[in-house]
Amino acid sequence: MLTTLREVLTQARTGRYAVPAFDCMEDVMVRAILETAQSRRSPVVMMVLAPDLEGNGMAYVPGLVRAVAGQHTVPVVLHLDHADNLDLVRAALDRGFTSVMIDGSALEFAENVRLTRAAVELAAPQGVSVEAELGHVGGADLECTVRRESVLTEPDEVARFVQETGVDALAVSIGTAHGVYRSLPNLNIERLRELDAASPVPLVLHGGSGTPDDQIRNAVRHGVSKLNIYADLRIAMGKGLKAAAGALRRCDPLPQEVFGPIKQEIMTVVHQKIDLLGSAGRA
Repeated sequence: MLTTLREVLTQARTGRYAVPAFDCMEDVMVRAILETAQSRRSPVVMMVLAPDLEGNGMAYVPGLVRAVAGQHTVPVVLHLDHADNLDLVRAALDRGFTSVMIDGSALEFAENVRLTRAAVELAAPQGVSVEAELGHVGGADLECTVRRESVLTEPDEVARFVQETGVDALAVSIGTAHGVYRSLPNLNIERLRELDAASPVPLVLHGGSGTPDDQIRNAVRHGVSKLNIYADLRIAMGKGLKAAAGALRRCDPLPQEVFGPIKQEIMTVVHQKIDLLGSAGRA
């Protein structure tokens, strides 16, 4: 069933668990994630990135999630991930997204507030949740052509930012990075404690793929209510593809032969993340 980020994260913050959030595209990923979440009775956030919405993507991907969410009894959030402009937010609202993330984290504080507040003014009248980012989670872009350094979130800016923008959730920077790590991160849990104490809204951690499990568990214990995951799914897809390639019928492979191993590897990762975040049975 479709719901908002506000609803699932409010419950997660109270229960001190985190909701897994997966960037996805195409039906194999959507089906693998939703069927696993349903089997584990876990709420889930289905995220879509701007590059996957180009062309007909704005019709296909959210249309698929909306069409199948009602077949599941667990809470499903349809979330626009890392929008950096209001036109994309407007398009997502028109397509029925229940949550949007506006990313002004590379901007100065005042400009981030201005952009975020404008997104909230668009989304709130439609009952759509808004996530923003304060501080900056760096790392590599999807093409691995650009790397940016992370900037830790300042606790004394959090309450002011939330008050001036009206956001429902706040992504913070405590040492993670997007993409595949060059070296293992060391999360600043003491900083997270300060951020959690200062924040009126649930906190989100981006760059969840590849972060050691013990650090993720510690982050959830100390305030993280949503974890973003993408690189681990891409790695799983690659592993499944290699397995499929070695087992195909020579002339006319069946769809299950091609997509089955990919789906299974994705489901394995989703199971692991649900266990890691403590979201099983929370639906």
